[in-house]
Amino acid sequence: MTLSALGYIGIQSRRTQEWCDFASGLLGMQKVDAGGATRAFRMDDRKQRLIVTGDGDEGLAFMGWEVASAADLDALASRLENAGVKVRDETTALADQRHVARLISFHDPGGNRIEVFCDPVLASDPFQPGRSISGFNTGSLGMGHAVLHVEDVDVLLPFYRDLLGFKVSDYGVTPYKLFFFHLNGRHHSFAMVGSGTRGLHHFMVEVCALDDLGQGYDIALQGEDMIAYTLGRHTNDQITSFYANSPSGFFVEYGWGGMVIDPDRWQAHETFDGPSLWGHERLYLPEGSETRSRLREMKLDAARRGVRAPDPTGCAWLNGLVRR
Repeated sequence: MTLSALGYIGIQSRRTQEWCDFASGLLGMQKVDAGGATRAFRMDDRKQRLIVTGDGDEGLAFMGWEVASAADLDALASRLENAGVKVRDETTALADQRHVARLISFHDPGGNRIEVFCDPVLASDPFQPGRSISGFNTGSLGMGHAVLHVEDVDVLLPFYRDLLGFKVSDYGVTPYKLFFFHLNGRHHSFAMVGSGTRGLHHFMVEVCALDDLGQGYDIALQGEDMIAYTLGRHTNDQITSFYANSPSGFFVEYGWGGMVIDPDRWQAHETFDGPSLWGHERLYLPEGSETRSRLREMKLDAARRGVRAPDPTGCAWLNGLVRR
């Protein structure tokens, strides 16, 4: 019944044309027919990965997590119900809309809608990117990752870790609690920030070539206030990325070169370095603000101490050992 990957993300937004321009023109996703006001986008051989509903308040509508089989889906539903979580076995009509064989839905303690599915439908035609990119790093790693703002990490941690089976990758406790979770070789497929608010902080997609990332950065630089975080490299998953302001107000991280871990050997640990080795200047924050200044000082301190990402030996276990 173990969740295996982030399968898809749903966004509530009436700004569908802006999302078409953003998802296809910047991110390189392929727009596909979804019917009605809904807009959907491909990233690979799956029929859809990103869904924009065309209605509701701007923000996260749902996260779709994958399991290996119908038996795993039933086992998870039973476990949730035994824990007092109300689970809905969704209709065939909704499963058809999501292009999966079956799915269930429920809400986490923060009110976020979660869908879990099995047997996604594959497209018969090849992926055609919205702009010239070499593709997205998906497969067994899933669509990418999602990061939520939450009011109280301590309330949601047992739900995701103990009930749904997410494994902690690393965490920080100051100046606020921040937990990263993995399901597969991607360093984190999910994370939550104890910011005291609710909503989607960002979702991340990873391209297959550094030049795809760089050319995307050039495109984003042409847009007015499109860059939220400048190009930089994260400390924990070592991905090189920038963050763009999405049409719905949250961020989208566009990355390349994220580390791949061995999920069976990885050891959860507390992190003390800042979130980035370099770059990732928070342009969305006012210059001189306390948070922007603090984060800048953390990466400059990492530079002074010579903090570096481990060499890419290809051995996830060795990389993890070097980090510790």
